[in-house]
Amino acid sequence: MQKEVKFGLLGKNISYSFSKKYFTQKFSELKLDHCTYVNFDIPAIDDLPLVLDKNIENLKGLNVTIPYKEAVIKYLDEIDGAAEEIGAVNTIKILDGSRLKGYNTDVYGFKNSLKPLLKSNAYHALILGTGGASKAVSYVLDTLQIPYKFVSRNPQNVQSISYREIDELLLSKYHLIINCTPVGTYPKIDSAPDLPYHYLTDRHILYDLIYNPAMSSFLQKGKDAGAVIKNGEEMLQLQAEKSWEIWQS
Repeated sequence: MQKEVKFGLLGKNISYSFSKKYFTQKFSELKLDHCTYVNFDIPAIDDLPLVLDKNIENLKGLNVTIPYKEAVIKYLDEIDGAAEEIGAVNTIKILDGSRLKGYNTDVYGFKNSLKPLLKSNAYHALILGTGGASKAVSYVLDTLQIPYKFVSRNPQNVQSISYREIDELLLSKYHLIINCTPVGTYPKIDSAPDLPYHYLTDRHILYDLIYNPAMSSFLQKGKDAGAVIKNGEEMLQLQAEKSWEIWQS
Protein backbone atom coordinates (compact mmCIF):
# COMPACT_ATOMS: atom_id res chain seq x y z
CA MET A 1 0.00 0.00 0.00
CA GLN A 2 1.31 3.42 -0.97
CA LYS A 3 1.97 5.96 1.74
CA GLU A 4 -0.71 8.63 2.10
CA VAL A 5 0.11 11.88 0.31
CA LYS A 6 -1.75 14.95 1.47
CA PHE A 7 -2.46 18.27 -0.25
CA GLY A 8 -4.63 21.09 1.01
CA LEU A 9 -6.03 24.58 0.92
CA LEU A 10 -4.98 27.23 3.42
CA GLY A 11 -7.52 29.98 4.03
CA LYS A 12 -10.29 31.37 6.21
CA ASN A 13 -13.99 30.50 5.91
CA ILE A 14 -13.31 28.19 2.97
CA SER A 15 -16.05 25.60 3.28
CA TYR A 16 -17.35 26.79 -0.11
CA SER A 17 -13.99 26.21 -1.78
CA PHE A 18 -13.58 25.00 -5.33
CA SER A 19 -10.18 23.39 -4.68
CA LYS A 20 -11.14 20.46 -2.46
CA LYS A 21 -13.85 19.24 -4.83
CA TYR A 22 -11.62 19.77 -7.87
CA PHE A 23 -8.63 17.84 -6.55
CA THR A 24 -10.69 15.09 -4.92
CA GLN A 25 -12.30 14.45 -8.32
CA LYS A 26 -8.91 14.64 -10.02
CA PHE A 27 -7.41 12.07 -7.67
CA SER A 28 -10.37 9.76 -8.28
CA GLU A 29 -10.05 10.05 -12.07
CA LEU A 30 -6.29 9.37 -11.89
CA LYS A 31 -6.89 6.48 -9.46
CA LEU A 32 -4.59 8.11 -6.92
CA ASP A 33 -6.28 6.51 -3.93
CA HIS A 34 -3.36 7.41 -1.68
CA CYS A 35 -3.82 11.16 -2.31
CA THR A 36 -6.16 13.35 -0.26
CA TYR A 37 -7.01 17.05 -0.28
CA VAL A 38 -7.93 18.83 2.96
CA ASN A 39 -9.25 22.28 3.81
CA PHE A 40 -7.03 23.90 6.45
CA ASP A 41 -9.46 26.57 7.61
CA ILE A 42 -7.57 28.66 10.15
CA PRO A 43 -8.67 31.87 11.93
CA ALA A 44 -5.22 33.48 11.67
CA ILE A 45 -2.03 32.89 9.69
CA ASP A 46 -0.19 32.42 12.98
CA ASP A 47 -1.89 29.01 13.19
CA LEU A 48 0.04 27.75 10.13
CA PRO A 49 2.96 26.28 12.14
CA LEU A 50 0.47 24.12 14.07
CA VAL A 51 -1.06 22.88 10.82
CA LEU A 52 2.38 21.99 9.53
CA ASP A 53 3.40 20.25 12.75
CA LYS A 54 0.33 18.00 12.58
CA ASN A 55 0.52 17.20 8.87
CA ILE A 56 4.06 17.68 7.57
CA GLU A 57 4.87 13.96 7.44
CA ASN A 58 2.37 13.42 4.60
CA LEU A 59 1.97 16.94 3.25
CA LYS A 60 3.33 17.61 -0.24
CA GLY A 61 1.66 20.86 -1.27
CA LEU A 62 -0.74 23.63 -0.35
CA ASN A 63 -2.91 26.12 -2.17
CA VAL A 64 -3.38 29.46 -0.42
CA THR A 65 -6.45 31.66 -0.67
CA ILE A 66 -7.98 34.78 0.88
CA PRO A 67 -6.86 36.29 3.22
CA TYR A 68 -3.40 34.70 3.48
CA LYS A 69 -1.76 35.08 0.04
CA GLU A 70 0.49 37.87 1.30
CA ALA A 71 0.74 37.01 5.00
CA VAL A 72 1.97 33.46 4.32
CA ILE A 73 5.21 34.70 2.76
CA LYS A 74 6.95 35.19 6.11
CA TYR A 75 6.63 31.45 6.76
CA LEU A 76 8.33 30.39 3.53
CA ASP A 77 11.91 29.17 3.19
CA GLU A 78 12.08 30.03 -0.49
CA ILE A 79 9.98 31.93 -3.03
CA ASP A 80 9.75 31.79 -6.80
CA GLY A 81 10.91 34.92 -8.62
CA ALA A 82 7.52 35.90 -10.05
CA ALA A 83 5.75 35.34 -6.72
CA GLU A 84 8.37 37.46 -4.96
CA GLU A 85 7.91 40.29 -7.46
CA ILE A 86 4.12 40.10 -7.11
CA GLY A 87 4.25 39.89 -3.33
CA ALA A 88 1.62 37.15 -3.12
CA VAL A 89 1.69 33.35 -3.01
CA ASN A 90 -1.14 30.94 -3.77
CA THR A 91 0.81 27.67 -4.12
CA ILE A 92 3.33 26.09 -1.78
CA LYS A 93 5.49 23.06 -2.50
CA ILE A 94 6.95 21.07 0.40
CA LEU A 95 10.62 20.36 -0.33
CA ASP A 96 12.70 17.70 1.42
CA GLY A 97 9.83 16.95 3.80
CA SER A 98 9.89 20.30 5.58
CA ARG A 99 11.02 23.31 3.50
CA LEU A 100 8.32 25.53 2.02
CA LYS A 101 8.67 27.14 -1.43
CA GLY A 102 6.05 29.61 -2.63
CA TYR A 103 4.73 30.19 -6.14
CA ASN A 104 1.97 32.23 -7.75
CA THR A 105 -0.13 30.26 -10.24
CA ASP A 106 -2.88 32.91 -10.27
CA VAL A 107 -0.76 34.66 -12.90
CA TYR A 108 -0.94 31.68 -15.24
CA GLY A 109 -4.65 31.16 -14.61
CA PHE A 110 -5.66 34.79 -15.05
CA LYS A 111 -3.53 35.49 -18.12
CA ASN A 112 -4.67 32.44 -20.05
CA SER A 113 -8.34 32.96 -19.23
CA LEU A 114 -8.27 36.69 -20.01
CA LYS A 115 -6.41 36.72 -23.34
CA PRO A 116 -9.23 35.18 -25.43
CA LEU A 117 -11.49 38.09 -24.41
CA LEU A 118 -9.15 40.80 -25.66
CA LYS A 119 -9.88 42.04 -29.17
CA SER A 120 -6.92 44.43 -29.25
CA ASN A 121 -4.09 45.78 -27.11
CA ALA A 122 -5.78 49.15 -26.70
CA TYR A 123 -7.44 48.47 -23.34
CA HIS A 124 -7.17 50.37 -20.10
CA ALA A 125 -8.15 48.49 -16.95
CA LEU A 126 -9.61 49.11 -13.51
CA ILE A 127 -8.58 46.62 -10.84
CA LEU A 128 -11.10 46.55 -8.01
CA GLY A 129 -9.30 45.76 -4.76
CA THR A 130 -5.69 45.84 -3.58
CA GLY A 131 -5.17 42.42 -1.98
CA GLY A 132 -3.05 39.46 -3.04
CA ALA A 133 -5.21 38.53 -6.03
CA SER A 134 -5.07 42.07 -7.40
CA LYS A 135 -1.28 41.94 -7.34
CA ALA A 136 -1.26 38.89 -9.61
CA VAL A 137 -3.75 40.62 -11.91
CA SER A 138 -1.63 43.78 -12.14
CA TYR A 139 1.45 41.65 -12.89
CA VAL A 140 -0.39 40.06 -15.83
CA LEU A 141 -1.61 43.41 -17.12
CA ASP A 142 1.97 44.68 -17.04
CA THR A 143 3.10 41.73 -19.18
CA LEU A 144 0.25 42.45 -21.62
CA GLN A 145 1.14 46.17 -21.62
CA ILE A 146 -2.36 47.15 -20.50
CA PRO A 147 -2.36 50.37 -18.41
CA TYR A 148 -4.42 50.15 -15.22
CA LYS A 149 -5.49 51.82 -12.01
CA PHE A 150 -6.36 50.19 -8.72
CA VAL A 151 -9.72 51.10 -7.22
CA SER A 152 -9.86 51.20 -3.43
CA ARG A 153 -12.03 52.61 -0.68
CA ASN A 154 -8.86 54.24 0.66
CA PRO A 155 -6.46 55.04 -2.20
CA GLN A 156 -2.81 55.04 -1.08
CA ASN A 157 -0.92 56.35 -4.12
CA VAL A 158 -1.20 57.93 -7.56
CA GLN A 159 -1.88 54.55 -9.15
CA SER A 160 -5.04 54.19 -7.07
CA ILE A 161 -8.39 55.94 -7.22
CA SER A 162 -11.51 55.77 -5.08
CA TYR A 163 -14.83 54.32 -6.16
CA ARG A 164 -16.24 57.87 -5.94
CA GLU A 165 -13.95 58.96 -8.81
CA ILE A 166 -15.44 56.50 -11.29
CA ASP A 167 -17.76 58.39 -13.61
CA GLU A 168 -18.97 58.33 -17.20
CA LEU A 169 -15.81 59.98 -18.52
CA LEU A 170 -13.53 57.49 -16.76
CA LEU A 171 -15.54 54.49 -17.98
CA SER A 172 -15.38 55.82 -21.52
CA LYS A 173 -11.63 55.14 -21.35
CA TYR A 174 -11.35 52.15 -19.00
CA HIS A 175 -13.14 49.27 -20.72
CA LEU A 176 -11.67 46.33 -18.78
CA ILE A 177 -12.90 46.02 -15.18
CA ILE A 178 -11.60 43.22 -12.98
CA ASN A 179 -13.16 42.49 -9.59
CA CYS A 180 -10.50 41.17 -7.21
CA THR A 181 -12.59 41.75 -4.08
CA PRO A 182 -14.76 39.14 -2.34
CA VAL A 183 -17.83 41.41 -2.70
CA GLY A 184 -20.70 39.34 -4.09
CA THR A 185 -19.40 35.96 -2.98
CA TYR A 186 -21.89 33.44 -1.58
CA PRO A 187 -23.82 33.88 0.67
CA LYS A 188 -23.90 37.68 0.12
CA ILE A 189 -24.77 37.26 -3.54
CA ASP A 190 -26.80 40.47 -3.84
CA SER A 191 -23.74 42.64 -3.13
CA ALA A 192 -21.67 44.22 -5.88
CA PRO A 193 -18.76 46.67 -6.04
CA ASP A 194 -19.96 50.28 -5.85
CA LEU A 195 -19.79 51.33 -9.51
CA PRO A 196 -22.00 53.48 -11.78
CA TYR A 197 -23.11 50.46 -13.81
CA HIS A 198 -25.48 52.55 -15.93
CA TYR A 199 -22.44 53.91 -17.78
CA LEU A 200 -21.34 50.46 -18.98
CA THR A 201 -21.62 49.62 -22.67
CA ASP A 202 -21.07 46.69 -25.02
CA ARG A 203 -17.45 47.85 -25.32
CA HIS A 204 -16.72 46.84 -21.73
CA ILE A 205 -15.33 43.59 -20.38
CA LEU A 206 -16.20 42.65 -16.80
CA TYR A 207 -14.07 39.90 -15.28
CA ASP A 208 -14.94 38.65 -11.79
CA LEU A 209 -12.49 36.46 -9.90
CA ILE A 210 -15.53 35.23 -7.96
CA TYR A 211 -16.91 31.87 -9.11
CA ASN A 212 -19.57 31.25 -6.44
CA PRO A 213 -22.12 32.26 -7.61
CA ALA A 214 -21.27 31.71 -11.26
CA MET A 215 -23.24 34.84 -12.15
CA SER A 216 -22.36 37.42 -9.54
CA SER A 217 -24.35 40.62 -9.22
CA PHE A 218 -21.33 42.45 -10.70
CA LEU A 219 -21.42 40.24 -13.81
CA GLN A 220 -25.20 40.40 -14.10
CA LYS A 221 -25.08 44.19 -14.18
CA GLY A 222 -22.44 43.97 -16.89
CA LYS A 223 -24.49 41.51 -18.90
CA ASP A 224 -27.55 43.76 -18.63
CA ALA A 225 -25.47 46.55 -20.20
CA GLY A 226 -24.29 44.32 -23.06
CA ALA A 227 -20.74 43.95 -21.76
CA VAL A 228 -18.61 40.83 -22.22
CA ILE A 229 -18.48 38.98 -18.90
CA LYS A 230 -16.43 36.17 -17.38
CA ASN A 231 -16.24 34.61 -13.93
CA GLY A 232 -13.21 33.10 -12.20
CA GLU A 233 -13.92 29.39 -12.73
CA GLU A 234 -11.59 28.88 -15.69
CA MET A 235 -8.87 30.84 -13.94
CA LEU A 236 -9.21 28.54 -10.93
CA GLN A 237 -9.04 25.42 -13.09
CA LEU A 238 -5.93 26.67 -14.87
CA GLN A 239 -4.15 27.73 -11.70
CA ALA A 240 -5.06 24.43 -10.05
CA GLU A 241 -3.52 22.47 -12.91
CA LYS A 242 -0.39 24.63 -12.72
CA SER A 243 -0.24 23.92 -8.97
CA TRP A 244 -0.47 20.20 -9.66
CA GLU A 245 2.34 20.51 -12.20
CA ILE A 246 4.53 22.26 -9.60
CA TRP A 247 3.79 19.64 -6.94
CA GLN A 248 4.68 16.82 -9.32
CA SER A 249 7.92 18.39 -10.58
